[in-house]
Amino acid sequence: MPSLPPSSYDPRRVCLNPFPDIHFGKHRRTVGVYLAGGLFALANWFFLDACILSAHAKAPWGQPDTPAPVHVTFVDWLPGLCSLLGFLVINLIDKDRVRGDADTFGDARAVWRARLFLFIGFALMAGGMAGSAAVLTIKYVLPAHADQFKYYGYASVAQNLALMLSVVVLWIAQNTSDDYEYNVTL
Repeated sequence: MPSLPPSSYDPRRVCLNPFPDIHFGKHRRTVGVYLAGGLFALANWFFLDACILSAHAKAPWGQPDTPAPVHVTFVDWLPGLCSLLGFLVINLIDKDRVRGDADTFGDARAVWRARLFLFIGFALMAGGMAGSAAVLTIKYVLPAHADQFKYYGYASVAQNLALMLSVVVLWIAQNTSDDYEYNVTL
């Protein structure tokens, strides 16, 4: 494996390849916030759609006498609630505290606590995603239900995935600099 020449390598950099620099003009923060809000709404719409379909579910076609084999229950709600709680925890954290050092805020524990809460928020979101995948597999795929019932599990996974993407987009949008932002130092 060839190594990078010393002139282009920066040991402070975390990723070998830098992230692309995408320019949205002077409204990049606004575009990011609206995109995150759209993803949040879409995430909850997926699951709400599955809940409505489940409430009105009928037996599979051609079997009119049998009841619907599966419905959305509280177990299906838990992963989404866990991800929603993680979403709230992550967005309540002051981003400057996560990046800051002890000298800026006067308390090294404040930076440590902010990073701990950020970890807890992402752990809640990862737990929600893993929970929705587990519910999909155990409740809908393994019993070999009809495809119309498997949609309930797919909607839960889509909800958690869209919530995770919404958090990432909102985090990036809030950390971009605004053209109308002024820093005054004395």
